[in-house]
Amino acid sequence: MSLRNLMRGPVTHAYGRGASRAAWVRWHDMGWHTLLVGLMLVGVGLLFLYEMALADELQNRAGIRFGSHVKKLMVASPGLVLGLLARPSWLRRHAWALYAASIALLVAVALFGDERNNARRWIETPVFDVQPSEFAKLALILVLARVLHRRRLARASEWLAPGLCLALPMALVTLQPDLGTAMTMVPVALGMCYLAGARGTLLVSILLVGAGLGLGAWQGQIGVKDYQLERIDTWYESIAAPALIDGKQGPGFHAYHARLAPGNGGLFGTGLGQGIANETGILPERESDSVFAVIAEESGFVGGVAVLLLFGLLVLLLMAGAAEVRDRFVRLVVGGVAIYFAAHVFVHVAVNLGLLPMTGLTLPLISTGGSSLLVSLLALGLAVGLSANQEPSLDSDAFRRY
Repeated sequence: MSLRNLMRGPVTHAYGRGASRAAWVRWHDMGWHTLLVGLMLVGVGLLFLYEMALADELQNRAGIRFGSHVKKLMVASPGLVLGLLARPSWLRRHAWALYAASIALLVAVALFGDERNNARRWIETPVFDVQPSEFAKLALILVLARVLHRRRLARASEWLAPGLCLALPMALVTLQPDLGTAMTMVPVALGMCYLAGARGTLLVSILLVGAGLGLGAWQGQIGVKDYQLERIDTWYESIAAPALIDGKQGPGFHAYHARLAPGNGGLFGTGLGQGIANETGILPERESDSVFAVIAEESGFVGGVAVLLLFGLLVLLLMAGAAEVRDRFVRLVVGGVAIYFAAHVFVHVAVNLGLLPMTGLTLPLISTGGSSLLVSLLALGLAVGLSANQEPSLDSDAFRRY
């Protein structure tokens, strides 16, 4: 450690017994530009959700309430600060405990959760309805970083532990049932395995095998719920516009209006609050699962691309931060968070544009939803804070150049 680093005062955090140990956070080296990009996306969400709520108020609809979103954001904001202050050593020691807590929540929601539309995904609280699957995603990142911390995935036996870590939450989320959310865990896990040293050809082979099994399950109607089959069938049959239009009053209702909105926006959009989705309120879940369709309609192709560029910049900055970290555990956590954002944005946008079957997935940092906001802000804080944390590391990776 250089003399300059030794001259910097220690920053301590209230994490019990380890609170007196120095964390050596270089605050002036914190990725404030990364944090700024994330907060800009939060601001985009506030802007469009305000216009949605205003449209509902003007049309006398009991729909979206902007105050409710602000309340959720205020409750979720401390998660960002908590993430910024988190210590790598504390997270590494308690990764298994946090993972176990997330599994316990998934079991609890299966036993005592609130049932809506034939699914148990939420636990009611006075503040907002908690969705344990959101927390399971972040816990999975932490435990995979802990497991892959000592594994290079060069031998078949080294795949067992990360595979089991992924399979358990995936199975519990699938049983809710919420196949779409469960599937988003796959790119996060495979991406982290790639960062840990797994060969790209092997990961591609795993994806191809998984795709083949999924195709077989769809064709054979094995292990797939009726509503899931209907969504896939509707998507497949309505790839062509005429078929989509023919089914707009049936199973393709949501998909039709999600694809109609961006097309209606044209190049520069209809203007804030002036899109068909907001004026009629006809687009289902426009404040959460279909929020990108509203953004693309009211800000046009230019605005939609601008939002995607912001997300792309966020992911790029997070990956750059991970590349500069010598601690292998921290590098995997930060890289995992970057993949988490990338995967969710890709799936959300692809669903709204008709490139993937309809599934319920929020747009991180933008969509309303207490659990989604809390986990997104906590993940962002962790990635930015850990990238600046300079705790000493004795990992072999700490002495390598990348």
